[in-house]
Amino acid sequence: MLSVREIDVFIQASHILRAVSLEVGAREVVCLVGRNGAGKSTTLRTIMGYLRPRAGRVELRGQPIHGRRTHEIAALGLGWAPEDSGIFTDLTVAENIEIATWTRRGGRPAAERLELAYGVFPVLRTYMARKGPEMSGGERKMLSIARALALDPQMLLLDEPFEGLSPAIIPAVSDGIAQITRLGHAVLLAESNIHHVPEYTTRLYVIERGEIVFAGTPDDAWRDTTVLRIIGGTR
Repeated sequence: MLSVREIDVFIQASHILRAVSLEVGAREVVCLVGRNGAGKSTTLRTIMGYLRPRAGRVELRGQPIHGRRTHEIAALGLGWAPEDSGIFTDLTVAENIEIATWTRRGGRPAAERLELAYGVFPVLRTYMARKGPEMSGGERKMLSIARALALDPQMLLLDEPFEGLSPAIIPAVSDGIAQITRLGHAVLLAESNIHHVPEYTTRLYVIERGEIVFAGTPDDAWRDTTVLRIIGGTR
């Protein structure tokens, strides 16, 4: 579904990504793991069109998307939930989700998209009239993902969906993402903590200093000394 092939990305004079390649198949859950500053967010932002690669290709269902504008990429079927949630704080929960149905026209009816979004995170129905400042960090993460789902995408990019969340809220977010995959959507998520990698992850990439240093299954990652040296931790 998604193919990233040897992309090089510069921010001003700094060479941030170096020949980064990864693949996400239909209905797959792929996790990009790395320390803060390793290049995870830059990779996702490049796929989403916020940054342009100086070299390499990004393809969605075989169609080149690098160099396209972000709204064009979203219209092709990519949903985006950034690390900071990116919700519109002046809008209510209901308005944040509904606006996604205006942004990408076509596909499923708006009512069906809204039902899917609330079905994944039903707690949001309770907070439909709340605005951003009245929500916890976990609720804003849920809203960001629900809004991306309301675009009716084939695939979602989730940047640090578990970052900064309390241990009590992480299972609810993880269960919501699992339900999204059961609905048939592919997911690429970035994560700095390997302990937050969901158990339903099918494939894992490790990025360090802008380069992919590991690609394989989560179980293989736990047995790889290079991976453990970079991101550390024990089960």
